[in-house]
Amino acid sequence: MHKKISLTVNGTKRSVEIDERESLLEVLRDKLGLTSVKQGCGVGECGACAVLIDGTSIDSCIYLASWADGKDIRTVEGLEVDGKLSDVQQAFVDEGAVQCGFCIPGFVISATELKESGKDYTREEIRRALSGHLCRCTGYQKIVEATEKSLKKK
Repeated sequence: MHKKISLTVNGTKRSVEIDERESLLEVLRDKLGLTSVKQGCGVGECGACAVLIDGTSIDSCIYLASWADGKDIRTVEGLEVDGKLSDVQQAFVDEGAVQCGFCIPGFVISATELKESGKDYTREEIRRALSGHLCRCTGYQKIVEATEKSLKKK
């Protein structure tokens, strides 16, 4: 069954015709062309498809698009401000935490959630917060360091 939903994506109000069985991941990538949202595992295990939904990092592969009706969605494409990378994005570049790039958008989304919370986090809390993401290229150290660096910028 098809239906029309309205959502705000990266600050722009959008109306999209969806199949009620479609995931938010499918709608963002296939209908809205937001390729930072990656199809990894498809079962909510790897975090490659993470997006911010009303400020909370959620795996979009297991989130039905119909649930996003009326929600505010942000992807990595929506994090820059006036053509400048966000503090989190810049920290990932500065710390060399980008590796192959496949998983990094999901890490950046979760790190952004931490940054926007305004709280202070220990290294262990950062590791725990990022533990829903899998990276096949690294030991995660540079990703944690980049997240720490971005959290120190106020």
